[in-house]
Amino acid sequence: MQYEPKLESIRKHPVPEWYHNAKLGIFIHWGLYSVPAWAPLTGELGEVVAKEGWAAWFAKNPYAEWYMNSIRIEGSPSHQYHVETYGEDFSYFDFVPLFNEATQGWDPTSWAALFKKIGARYVVLTTKHHDGFLLWPSRHPNPKIEGYFSRRDLVGELTEAVRAEGLRMGLYYSGGLDWTFNDTVIRDIGDIPAAIPQGADYVEYATNHWLELIERYEPSILWNDIAYPAAADLKKLFAYYYNRVPDGLVNDRFTQRFEFSDQAIGGSIHFDFRTPEYASFGEITDFKWEATRGIGYSFGYNRNEGPENYLSVQELVHSFVDIVSKNGNLLLNVGPMADGAIPEMQRERLLGLGRWLEVNGEAIFDTRPWVTAEGSTDEGTPVRFTQKGDSLYAILLGTPRGHRVAIEGLRAEEGTTIYLLGYDNPLSWHQGDRELAVILPDDLPESPAHSLKITPQPGRVGNG
Repeated sequence: MQYEPKLESIRKHPVPEWYHNAKLGIFIHWGLYSVPAWAPLTGELGEVVAKEGWAAWFAKNPYAEWYMNSIRIEGSPSHQYHVETYGEDFSYFDFVPLFNEATQGWDPTSWAALFKKIGARYVVLTTKHHDGFLLWPSRHPNPKIEGYFSRRDLVGELTEAVRAEGLRMGLYYSGGLDWTFNDTVIRDIGDIPAAIPQGADYVEYATNHWLELIERYEPSILWNDIAYPAAADLKKLFAYYYNRVPDGLVNDRFTQRFEFSDQAIGGSIHFDFRTPEYASFGEITDFKWEATRGIGYSFGYNRNEGPENYLSVQELVHSFVDIVSKNGNLLLNVGPMADGAIPEMQRERLLGLGRWLEVNGEAIFDTRPWVTAEGSTDEGTPVRFTQKGDSLYAILLGTPRGHRVAIEGLRAEEGTTIYLLGYDNPLSWHQGDRELAVILPDDLPESPAHSLKITPQPGRVGNG
């Protein structure tokens, strides 16, 4: 259909099937902040805000990509580090030549090959973060700072490499914060509205960037961040985008009015999916959503993070399975070093997830939520459910202690076949009064999770 710049028209845009099917995306935070690559090890967003509040979060912000804001909070850990390492007179903007020099040896095809190998279906790159630095040579350069963009077209080169691997490419843009247009220091969540540039010059600048990114790269996702200036005509922007990329999507952070919650700012006039950050939904949702987080506490690379600050492969798999069972995708962040190298600890976690998906991907990709997301075995092992066609996938979040596992609340009909993904032969099973008991292979290996494929789908005890 042809979309018009009206809410009733753009709200008819459906979430495309490819996005429902994709499940796993890779987020990439890469920019000037990747040069210092430093932040304190404060903890995960939701936990810190719940315990200490937003002011404490910003004062000791563990997001390395917020380095420019953090070093302007006098006495903060990042401010102290910056002065001790670079000196009082070293400006954030002095990182530009260092970043441009570092990126000269970057190979985008190696990133794309890695993301393909682990099973990701799409990639989202930061084209401009809150510091305003552009990762592509725009026709609309920053009017405040000359030469404030990457020497290489990092956006274009990665887009080409990602699509060559058969993956989709989305683009992130910080529409709500640009510290080169509005240098308000953010010390608390209430400072954000005042920090958003609202002038006509910025409205034109940001909108021209989005239009240019759409025209030049035709991204599968417009992933805006924080907010958007109030005077911008988003209905016109979204209609233009949908007409150019009909199976594209818009996220929920084009906020022009503010509704604060514990973990997010809301108020977008239109979106295709929601984006909880370091958070998740507890139940199956009718709307599509995408959980986004780093492997550690930060999105941008933080040289301070060690293995203890990263999700284990098991934690990553369990979180991912839970998200998918509740109608979500996972946008898992990679924070490269300034030269484009993906830190070994991040690669290790990605490859661990990829190995699990090689065996169990059938229970994840192209699936939909079942009638309930959560279950349990009689031994207390958590279970998550997904469905595809006539099959139910029961994903055990752990390795059973014995050769028999009983999933509570399921009733299989006569003639049902049950397979354990990774094995060729069907399993023996027995229907109990209130549980479905399955005999597992003798050589069951340790794994973060095991997936049972049950065909046809069983009923639920007490629910037919």
